[in-house]
Amino acid sequence: MRVESLTCAIGAELSGIKLADAIHDDGLFQALRALLVRHKVLFLRGQDITRAQHVAFARRFGALEDHPVAGSDPDHPGLVRIYKSPEQPNDRYENAWHTDATWRVAPPFGCVLRCVECPPTGGDTMWANMVLAYERLPEHIKQQIAGLRARHSIEASFGAAMPIEKRHALRAQFPDAEHPVVRTHPDTGEKILFVNAFATHLSNFHTPDNVRYGQDYAPGAQHLLQYLISQAHVPEYQVRWRWTPGSVAIWDNRSTQHYAVMDYPPCHRKMERAGIIGDVPY
Repeated sequence: MRVESLTCAIGAELSGIKLADAIHDDGLFQALRALLVRHKVLFLRGQDITRAQHVAFARRFGALEDHPVAGSDPDHPGLVRIYKSPEQPNDRYENAWHTDATWRVAPPFGCVLRCVECPPTGGDTMWANMVLAYERLPEHIKQQIAGLRARHSIEASFGAAMPIEKRHALRAQFPDAEHPVVRTHPDTGEKILFVNAFATHLSNFHTPDNVRYGQDYAPGAQHLLQYLISQAHVPEYQVRWRWTPGSVAIWDNRSTQHYAVMDYPPCHRKMERAGIIGDVPY
């Protein structure tokens, strides 16, 4: 196996291996898991794997989750089909910096994404290292956010374009989750900046330490939240991957954000993703 770092901040491309072999090869799988924690996102090309093998490999990390809005393959539960076509010009929920499903109480551990079909040009995906984003914050910001928590909402994201009845039903099924603004990586102990496009507001900002008068609350909290969310936009924290059919990305969802660049209409883009159930952030 050859490992080539793609940037100084995040991402490595692997070659000389087949993911299908890691389904049964414990040594290979453990090496991949260690590389994932280190590089945060791994990339491979030319992986001719079936849907069943895709699911079996992802399950080595843990049980898989279904998505309540995106469609899953009926024969392979947990394999979400992210299919874009020229008939869906306004289906744009991916093109925002986000960490998958932080609206869950226990967001995913990570994901395995495989390209089935992609445009000849465009349709890249970008990832950002949110450990580095936290490390490079000014010290006074680190102190200010140390105990803060934020709400994350599926209603305000996936539900926003739904009729009000469906939107409210979605929120009833998945009430807003509250997570620390700075979470701890359970494997490494690293601090991670953990707010993204699903975060709607800071839950515990309105305290005497932060707010002189009530008038301070709205701008103070929202400006801080938007500043924190914008840290994923910094190019020095990012890697960008150009897809080809049969290429695969594996990412640590706890320590990264990603952005699917929607610059390719009117083309087809077909991706299949297996999300691994994670733990409650602390």
